[in-house]
Amino acid sequence: MTQPIPPTDPAAPPAPPAQGDPATATPPAAPPSDPTDWKAEARKWEARAKANNAAADELTAIKDAQKTEAEKVAERLAAAEKTAAEATARVLRLNVALENKLTKEDAALLDAITDETAMRALAARLAQQAQTTATTVGAHVPNLGQTPDTPTLDAQIADAEAKGDTRRAIQLKTRKLMEAHK
Repeated sequence: MTQPIPPTDPAAPPAPPAQGDPATATPPAAPPSDPTDWKAEARKWEARAKANNAAADELTAIKDAQKTEAEKVAERLAAAEKTAAEATARVLRLNVALENKLTKEDAALLDAITDETAMRALAARLAQQAQTTATTVGAHVPNLGQTPDTPTLDAQIADAEAKGDTRRAIQLKTRKLMEAHK
């Protein structure tokens, strides 16, 4: 059975469409089209930036031309003094490194130090450390790397000969001769 349609008042505003009714739904509004040509805008701003850069270079040139001769000489003097100070510090570091017979790697550690006394103290300490390391590296330490359970070379030779392992016995005897020769 169908329901009766209620009478409508001609003076009343029309009723809003029911939600979800595709027949009466209004389509969504299209986004406004953007008439701006962005590439043209980018080119315009790029041209302005280049013009500003040229103007900045021109301004710098004008300022340099307006400097007095005394200002120009003062700038050159400051640059020369800076270069001389750097060269003097480098010569000092090299002299300290040579006096203490430092390696190139140790001498590079002096670059970070600006105080001459601290530089000389570090160089002396590095030289002393290098000398101590050199004397201990060349020293012969008997049975180095062997644990107390490791048999001596003579015991290892006797064991190899008892087992008939002549190759191992020869290797151990050669090792014994080399250690005796040191």
